[in-house]
Amino acid sequence: MPHTDLDASLHLWPELIAKHPCSGLLLGNGASRALWRPFTYFSLFEEAQRVRHKPLSLTDQALFKSLGSELFEPVLSALNTTVRINAALAISSSAPLNRYYAIKEALIHAVRSVHIPWRLLPKSTLQLINSELRNYHSVYSSNYDLLCHWAASQSTEGFQSLFDEEGVFDIRHTRNPGTRLLYLHGGLHLLKQQDGSTRQRSASDSQLLDGFAVNTPGDVPLFVNESSSDDKLKAIRSSDYLSWCLGELAGHQGGLCLFGQHLDSSDRHLLQALKQARPAHLAIAIRPLGEASIISQKQHYAQRFADTADLPLYFFDASSHPLGAPGLEIPVPMPVRKRR
Repeated sequence: MPHTDLDASLHLWPELIAKHPCSGLLLGNGASRALWRPFTYFSLFEEAQRVRHKPLSLTDQALFKSLGSELFEPVLSALNTTVRINAALAISSSAPLNRYYAIKEALIHAVRSVHIPWRLLPKSTLQLINSELRNYHSVYSSNYDLLCHWAASQSTEGFQSLFDEEGVFDIRHTRNPGTRLLYLHGGLHLLKQQDGSTRQRSASDSQLLDGFAVNTPGDVPLFVNESSSDDKLKAIRSSDYLSWCLGELAGHQGGLCLFGQHLDSSDRHLLQALKQARPAHLAIAIRPLGEASIISQKQHYAQRFADTADLPLYFFDASSHPLGAPGLEIPVPMPVRKRR
């Protein structure tokens, strides 16, 4: 579809994919919210300040301010480095380690407040997601929640393992056959080790959510939460795994489906990677909320790719896609809705 052809019509996914195959799927927050409404990543930093149990203290907040970031990974990494330096210099101060654990604890409670509990996920939903993911060679997700990981773990056949026997990311494994799950901003199932390498946690199901911040001292949960695109890119470049994932997106070949990924200003690095890749076409999911809304959403994407007018954009009804099917959304129990 030419970028200027922006009426309120939408393709249906089964018809579109038959004519314009997609070898890749790029998932954003909208895909997670289609299943669980509280997945609104407005700011985990703000959420961590107001959770009821062990929120970020004023001292903790001052650490974030001193580093000029609301990202947890660089703050935790800086504290971890400080602990090691103090030990090497025989400086007896427990403050950095105390803050390290306090911030991780606030982080886990913040994530739990927005993440769907394992017990509420129907097995049929996980199987549906599993089946859909296996239709692509590459699945790129900018979400750090556990939905895709949980779904793929239900039946690993057809999925490519990017980690070695000890759970450490190994680039030599990246050419194995099967669907590749690439977490562009990390995930709750991933850890950044002291040497900078990436390890996948061995826990499963509910344990991945209940204890994601309880790990070896020095390991840091590897996910890039809400912040500016520039800050995200700095964090990505400091990780072997995240750098590789972004590079794979920038080199994607074939058609690519965008589902729930709005490519807002905080994800400008993803937009640039897409422009560098120059996929055969983009199939973009649109929520059909009325003619004016459909046209507005189309205009949003057309503006994002205004300088790549030769890139075909095809817009389809998100509800006609398996990941946006009516009835997929899981009701939220009232206690989860309560916020301070």
